[in-house]
Amino acid sequence: MKSPTSRKSVPDGTQHPSDSKQVNQYDKVIREIMDDVLPDLLKDMFGLEIVHMEELPDDIQHTKERKPDVLKKITDKNNRISVLHVEWQVSNENEMVFRMADYYIMLLRRYRLPIQQYVIYMGEGVSRMPDQLHSEQMQFKYPLTAFSTVDYRLLLNKKHPRQKILAILGNFGDSDRQQVVETIIKEVIAASKGDFSTERHLQQLWILANLRNLQSEISVIMESIAKWYKKERDPFYQMGQKEGIEQGKDEKTLEVVRSLLLNTEHTIPEIARLINVSEDFVRMVKKSLHS
Repeated sequence: MKSPTSRKSVPDGTQHPSDSKQVNQYDKVIREIMDDVLPDLLKDMFGLEIVHMEELPDDIQHTKERKPDVLKKITDKNNRISVLHVEWQVSNENEMVFRMADYYIMLLRRYRLPIQQYVIYMGEGVSRMPDQLHSEQMQFKYPLTAFSTVDYRLLLNKKHPRQKILAILGNFGDSDRQQVVETIIKEVIAASKGDFSTERHLQQLWILANLRNLQSEISVIMESIAKWYKKERDPFYQMGQKEGIEQGKDEKTLEVVRSLLLNTEHTIPEIARLINVSEDFVRMVKKSLHS
């Protein structure tokens, strides 16, 4: 996969990655998401219904080495066994058809099973990559589709939060972009289980949003989400609630504890008794001073 955040245009209009760190970031996020949602996604986009799937070594080496994005041995609903090969692209690659043909021959030679190949374009607009190769001795074609052609609501209506995340790459149609992004964020938060899961999914959503020209819409929404998120996730806020401290007094209590820790020789138990909070709360405040 080739995946930019900062992208450079070349004369043919193709955009290529220029920051290897960001390339790895995109690749990591997409791999994490696809691990959970790939079977359902392939059913929606290509009509492929998988009932069983197992890992295959993802390094194909014969006279050369290739590393596919997805390589699985699958069984479909008709009990047919085949090799599944999926590549996702965020930039147009003019040589993609040759790369897929290369993969096809190597996979067929190694596994001697039917090969099912798919390329999913995640960049902006419709892919311009060639998807077929014709010569006197060879006819080759692979299925190619773009996320930008998929109605975002199809993905947003799924139950899994990572499927909802992928809605950010879908087709918004004539809908207001900011409202759509806001809806996606709310749906992802609602579907996530626990604070850690919510944080991770929001980070993944933000990273993928950079594959679209959505920076202005999502930055405004993420700012409001961040304010809410910081307040609700703040362990001091939570501890204050558990201690029965009124919300309006919470910040004042924190400041008093910080001041005593910084400016006096009082021990943690002494501060806890003075302020009428738990020792755990004082320890959390002390830890924050050194972070």
